[in-house]
Amino acid sequence: MTYLILTIILVLFGVGLLLAEMFLLPGFGIAGVFGLASLIAAVVIAYVKLAVFWAWAGHVTLAACVLLCGIAIWVFIKSKAMDKMALDTKIEGGVDMPSAGKRMEELQK
Repeated sequence: MTYLILTIILVLFGVGLLLAEMFLLPGFGIAGVFGLASLIAAVVIAYVKLAVFWAWAGHVTLAACVLLCGIAIWVFIKSKAMDKMALDTKIEGGVDMPSAGKRMEELQK
């Protein structure tokens, strides 16, 4: 029973860290590594320790990890949280390109 609780905690912790890495923290850093390690540890525990009680525990845990990550990313993208983080500034300026036959010195005048 303790391995089941540990597996559930590791899956939720891993999904949370991966979401934080993708949407809050820039780059591929420590949160992504720990999130991925947490998900892998949960699947390994399910295959090794929980398979004694339930033969499909590892498969169910692996499917739950993939499904929860997909659902969490989809919900986060569809929520209004992405609107607050996204840049929506429009650049209205332009650049004068030289036409054929004009030199750069003529454009600076």
